[in-house]
Amino acid sequence: MYPAFLMIHSVLRWLVLVAAVAAAGKALAGWLGKQPLTKLDDRLGLIFTITMDAQLLVGLILYVFLSPLTQSAFQNMDAAMSDITLRFFVVEHLGLMVVAVVLTHIGRALTRRAPEAGKHRRAALWYGLALLVILFAIPWPFYAYGRPLNPFWMLGG
Repeated sequence: MYPAFLMIHSVLRWLVLVAAVAAAGKALAGWLGKQPLTKLDDRLGLIFTITMDAQLLVGLILYVFLSPLTQSAFQNMDAAMSDITLRFFVVEHLGLMVVAVVLTHIGRALTRRAPEAGKHRRAALWYGLALLVILFAIPWPFYAYGRPLNPFWMLGG
């Protein structure tokens, strides 16, 4: 089950990134162009929020039940904190991604409640901030603890 959930988590990473760039980018364009919020703008924010929630759910299943990394870390947290890979996946990745999910939800709620003239600005700021946090929290291949860009890497693809 671990490889399947890890692959789903890796595929969802790309869906989250596409949704984040689309929602933040469209909001920024709307803000700078002084355009009203459209149904598409609202849908992009909703899709971003839903993909974040799905990613969080899969990530928590990995974190709590399936990941050999977290299971190993839970055995000896002192040792895990001195290992860069274990510390990243047990503390940093989880913490930053939870922050990103919260920022996404705050952005969605504040955007919907904002006066029409401020909707795009709020969406651009909150979704953009969430996107920055996500980019910092992804285990990119150039990090010591990085994962391949290909979501099917575990299959040899």
